[in-house]
Amino acid sequence: MCSTHALRGHPSDTLGGMFLASRAAAVALAAILSVAGLSACSSSPDAVNDVNVAGSATVLAQPGITVIDVRTPTEYASGHLADAVNIDVSSDTFDSQVGQLAKDGTYFVYCHSGNRSAAATDRMAKLGFTKIYNLTGGVADWQANGGALVTS
Repeated sequence: MCSTHALRGHPSDTLGGMFLASRAAAVALAAILSVAGLSACSSSPDAVNDVNVAGSATVLAQPGITVIDVRTPTEYASGHLADAVNIDVSSDTFDSQVGQLAKDGTYFVYCHSGNRSAAATDRMAKLGFTKIYNLTGGVADWQANGGALVTS
């Protein structure tokens, strides 16, 4: 009778108790590895830095920085920051276009109000970019604080 309990994994039996303990340890280990795996795939919390208009001058003065306007092409054409490239975050090709950029470059990303640029910078961080600045308030705050836009 005892051997039958051992085969069934009865907790009061030594073999059954070892089986349950081993199974519990395996489940715990799987949970830990799952969490570790998720953190390895997620973006670094330091990859994206929010910056307001006042702090943007220092960021934009960095050599080699790439300015990305994530608004629609129509919005971009109506006025954008000087030297900005347009990569529409709502486009199906956003990830592939951004994926062509150097992941270790420095990027200043903006939209109209800061919502789309926040989504774009999160996606960029998940794609492996490590130094991204998000303009909070977008071009609306930029213009409200005297910032110029160009149309060429």
